[in-house]
Amino acid sequence: MRDRLLILSVFVVASCGLAYELITGALASYLLGDSVLQFSSIIGCYLFAMGVGSHLSQYVKDERVLDTFVEIELLVGLIGGLSASVLFAVFAWTGESFRLTLYALVFVIGVLVGMEIPLVMRALNQREARFAELVSRVLTFDYLGALAVSLLFPLVLAPKLGLARSALLFGLSNAAVAVWTCRVFRHELLRPAVQYLRSLVVVMVLGSGFMVSDMLTHWNEKAIYGDEVIHAETTPYQRLVLTRWKNDMRLYINGNLQFSSRDEHRYHEALVHPVLGALPWARQVLILGGGDGLAAREVLKYPNVQHITLVDLDPAMTTLFRTSAPLVALNGGSLNNPRLNVVNQDAARWLEQHDAEFDAIIVDFPDPSNFALGKLYSVPMYRLLSRHLADNGLAVVQSTSPYHAPRSFWSINATLQAAGLMTTPYHAYVPSFGEWGFILAAHHPGYIPPQHYQVPLKFLDREATRQMFFFPPDMQPWKMQPNELNNQLLVHYFEQDWSQVIR
Repeated sequence: MRDRLLILSVFVVASCGLAYELITGALASYLLGDSVLQFSSIIGCYLFAMGVGSHLSQYVKDERVLDTFVEIELLVGLIGGLSASVLFAVFAWTGESFRLTLYALVFVIGVLVGMEIPLVMRALNQREARFAELVSRVLTFDYLGALAVSLLFPLVLAPKLGLARSALLFGLSNAAVAVWTCRVFRHELLRPAVQYLRSLVVVMVLGSGFMVSDMLTHWNEKAIYGDEVIHAETTPYQRLVLTRWKNDMRLYINGNLQFSSRDEHRYHEALVHPVLGALPWARQVLILGGGDGLAAREVLKYPNVQHITLVDLDPAMTTLFRTSAPLVALNGGSLNNPRLNVVNQDAARWLEQHDAEFDAIIVDFPDPSNFALGKLYSVPMYRLLSRHLADNGLAVVQSTSPYHAPRSFWSINATLQAAGLMTTPYHAYVPSFGEWGFILAAHHPGYIPPQHYQVPLKFLDREATRQMFFFPPDMQPWKMQPNELNNQLLVHYFEQDWSQVIR
């Protein structure tokens, strides 16, 4: 029975070890962007540290194997459990030391986790278990634990508990392993009373942290964003944070500003009306992204539009902007309008599975800051989009900033052209973002900007529209490569552009 409990502890510690790796990777991706780089570097550091820990385990004396195992479980539980909360706080209050703290924590946790399995195997071997059976059983439960947490983390734990509380939950699991080891093997421990006391302290610290973690995360995010956080939610796809200061509401996705209610009308009018103002006959409109309903609000101003299909991946996003009173007021209740149908699905998958044709297509995805988003700006994606665009229809893609991110902007333009579409780039000044870019696409050349609009607008008129299509000398075209799926050049262009802006 005691051997079985040791084997069961392998399942738990393997789950916890992988969980800390996933949590730190996800947190680094939320705060720093470029998820591939963050996960790759964290996994590499973590595996190297586990190798160091496995090597160090040989120096533990045989009579101290179980005591050391208990101490390591308590250390892993304490450090790993508090890791997400500590990283949030470091990023919020001393951002420049975040990377150092991140990799230091990953290394320390990796070293401790790397010692766990060798110590368990030594404890079992001391009990005269057959070596072949021992290795088989330990590694089987090790891999099963990794499988369990790899499924539970993205589907249940991160969306329901968030990163900080998930880390604390796994920390408590490590502490629980220490407690039952103390209980079951108390006669084999050198100092059982001391180990019990340590376990009690760690459980109390982690339990207290679990109870106040939401409050701590709220304080940290308030420090990060500067304004009062009125809604924060971790979904299976992203971190949504909504802030408010006086009459200004702002939405952040994974730490990146999506809109400010003070000037979002400039962005969304520039996104929608150069298309629909030139298509007075448009009846069917497709919006890809735009789960906040703000682009849909502008489209619904046109009485000739009979039906809008809005495809956004995250149901939490569309639910929030469909039900929250201040957000419904901001988007004019567009997501509840009978002319609009919301579909929560990956946009590329939806385009593959449907063959409907649209007079106008509005593409309002987040910026291509990682490879998951970069695929939505690729040549295959735009070929799919082209098949759904009516022969005389128009599409528009939000395309980052032609001033701050010229490589990205002109790469998107080249990508649309590589997909066989004729393009017309333009830009608008949005105070929260600076100069922002858009690219119109069509099957045929000859697009003419609208001279006037039949719907009420706050920003656009004839002169403002004319200026949007004029590029001054410091925003002239760059010759860039299109974004293919096999190289994702756009993500690298984006990182290069904005890293220079930050400096």
